[in-house]
Amino acid sequence: MTTTATPPISGDRGRGVVPTEARDPRTGSRMWTSRLIGALFLAGFLIYGAGSILVNSVVGAPDFLAGVGAQQTTLALGAFLMIATTAVDIGKAVLFFPVLERHGKRTAVAYLATMIFEMAMMTVGVLALLMIIPLADQADGGQLGPDAAQALGSLAVDANETAYQIGQLSLAFGCLFLCALLFRTGLVPKWLAGWGLVGYALHMAGAAAEVFGAPISLVLLIPGGIFEVTLAIWLLIKGFTPTAYNRSLVTQAEE
Repeated sequence: MTTTATPPISGDRGRGVVPTEARDPRTGSRMWTSRLIGALFLAGFLIYGAGSILVNSVVGAPDFLAGVGAQQTTLALGAFLMIATTAVDIGKAVLFFPVLERHGKRTAVAYLATMIFEMAMMTVGVLALLMIIPLADQADGGQLGPDAAQALGSLAVDANETAYQIGQLSLAFGCLFLCALLFRTGLVPKWLAGWGLVGYALHMAGAAAEVFGAPISLVLLIPGGIFEVTLAIWLLIKGFTPTAYNRSLVTQAEE
């Protein structure tokens, strides 16, 4: 009678041991961090977009101050959402910090610092927008002439726009550091990090042009905006590259 020899089962499979990559807690940490950062990128788009739509629905008309009294809630809600976006940006920087720090502490600090500056500038801009509400009340009460009130209201809108663009300059500058480190370390694919470098360089140029009166930022924002959405989706689905992410954790453990 012919018998077929059963090949020996070797290694972890023979002992019923789960492969290292399946039971490595670093995998859970990597995907949790990646997905949270990716979700914040998308949340920032949605929250600021909603806030901007609400604010522009109030201040978009040439004589917007006359209608502010009936739309105070809309303006205040839009301003609140704009400020909430800064919290999202700080959240991304804080989550990125321990990941980046192991590859380049100065880059991690620079990125966090630029996000804090962006938050400060955007907050200043939103506070300028909120000054429109008491201006409208004073105009309605006759304490301030309508022409003067409208001029001050327009100045507040312009102040918000300028503060926003300065904040975007800071954001783009910090994200250039971020993308350079992502490119160097391979935390994400090099094509994606390279796209980010180009996109943020254009975004920075557009924001600088807006500050000096050239309205081209919307066009130059598109490559960077698409990059952020693509990066967010990549982090949600794939996460940071395991070898690069785990290498940073090994370095931390050795220290």
